[in-house]
Amino acid sequence: MEVDPMVVLAHVSDIHIDGDERNTARAARALGYARSLRPDAILLTGDIADHGAVEEYEIVRELTAGGDVPLVLCPGNHDTRGNLRKVLLEQDGDHPVNQALNLPAATIALCDSSIPGRDDGDLDDDTVNWLDSVLTATPGVPALVGMHHPAVELGIPYVDEIRLGRAERLREVLERHSHVVAVLAGHAHTAAATTFAGLPLLVAPGVASTALLPSETTARPPVDLGLPPAIAVHVLHDGRITTHFRPVP
Repeated sequence: MEVDPMVVLAHVSDIHIDGDERNTARAARALGYARSLRPDAILLTGDIADHGAVEEYEIVRELTAGGDVPLVLCPGNHDTRGNLRKVLLEQDGDHPVNQALNLPAATIALCDSSIPGRDDGDLDDDTVNWLDSVLTATPGVPALVGMHHPAVELGIPYVDEIRLGRAERLREVLERHSHVVAVLAGHAHTAAATTFAGLPLLVAPGVASTALLPSETTARPPVDLGLPPAIAVHVLHDGRITTHFRPVP
């Protein structure tokens, strides 16, 4: 019986580059560790810059330069589409930043769930149609669909209040494509695993900080700046996904 080849994806999220050495150093550690795993691709799911400034994306460009590992990304609520496009993609325009990567044994589709000027998320009509077309073009190939905002509550009110809105639009697309294996997200600054549309919903840890549960703190925002950065490593094999969460050495 033929077995699908193994696909390894390093999932990095919420690096929040702000010009300060602290976040830059943590992002450099996380991205360096991701590259050291020799994955098939690195996924960067939003809040790439902290203020969406050109200067912040220039730092990100330096951090991600070189190497032979494909990088796919999508914006978060802290990002600015126009500046991200200009610096990281060498493109003009402020329309949604949607990116797909077609590997021999996997399709990765990262959707822009950002709403300019707001912290919550949404997939607009263009993005929904784009996702449907990407998945339609790769029938039978295991697919991962990612974005910044999780589509369900995670039990952290501070995050849940600004999750993905109109999630039923995403659900409708996923239900039309049986080759989607999992949904990926960031935004929450905590490693989490749940389900959405009958699929695993896997949330990458934050690099800049870690969100705490209500039982752990009454602070707002409920974040710990002292815990080490972490990433998710997704292993796709034989039609099944396994995710390992790793603190960065």
